[in-house]
Amino acid sequence: MDSATLQKQICRLKDSLGAVILAHNYQRPEVQEIADFCGDSLELARRSTDLTAEMIVFCGVRFMAETAVLLNPDRPVLLPEEGALCPLAAQIDPPTLQEWKDRYPGLPVICYVNSTVDVKAHSDILCTSANAVAVVESLNSDGVIFIPDGNLGHYISTQTEVTVISYPGNCYLHDRITLREIETARHDHPAAQVLVHPECRPEIVAVADAVLSTAGMIRYAQTTDANELIIATEIGLLYQLRKRVPGKQFHTVGDGPTCRPMKLTTLDSVLRILQHQQPVISVPSAMRPGALRALQRMLAVT
Repeated sequence: MDSATLQKQICRLKDSLGAVILAHNYQRPEVQEIADFCGDSLELARRSTDLTAEMIVFCGVRFMAETAVLLNPDRPVLLPEEGALCPLAAQIDPPTLQEWKDRYPGLPVICYVNSTVDVKAHSDILCTSANAVAVVESLNSDGVIFIPDGNLGHYISTQTEVTVISYPGNCYLHDRITLREIETARHDHPAAQVLVHPECRPEIVAVADAVLSTAGMIRYAQTTDANELIIATEIGLLYQLRKRVPGKQFHTVGDGPTCRPMKLTTLDSVLRILQHQQPVISVPSAMRPGALRALQRMLAVT
């Protein structure tokens, strides 16, 4: 079936089941198009707290679906692609986190939402790239342990007086964006401003006109006087930018940074999960209280 036919079938079935479709800004354009809500991790987490749908279909990666499960214990959460796993989340586990806690006793642990639920359960509070600085400063601590993205941790450390001890993980997509790619994009589009994600390396952040989450990039594009913007993050965001800010030009860097797990979800897999309503994402009962507490603490800050 072509995309238009698939989209119509998905919408009919979704409505008959009382389902809602949430999609991250990095999803394929045709998947974003059939979503009820698109956003970054923080926006989608907030959205999950006020839903009345019978079920949630989460077009993203597993940790995002797990967040929806924590906030919606009484309704099924479906992930169209079980293999959609965030590589960053796999870079730390509870034993390793405990080693860091032992190394820096007494310091609170701030856990980026790009992490597994068992790591969240052993953390004090969560954060996203959009609210990380606010979360750090909410703790009234002279120092914090930040896991698992070291580039984001470094960026946070430049925005606060709090000592940020960062775990050396990274998002492979943002970590691979090079200074040469930024310089080439600037050469090709000299009138454009450069927006970069804080998961990028420090030397990339240093040359940016603005450092923002994906939702922050959309808001910036809507308000800036600049008519051209170079976007140093996953290429899927350009679809939302062009849709919401049609009067401006948006350019990617390099060949267009692409998150492979985010692109696993297709219209076919969304239709299939609605047809079978399986598998349902679950969170181990032992992990739920600690992970939910850390998540709720974050939401209370922002």
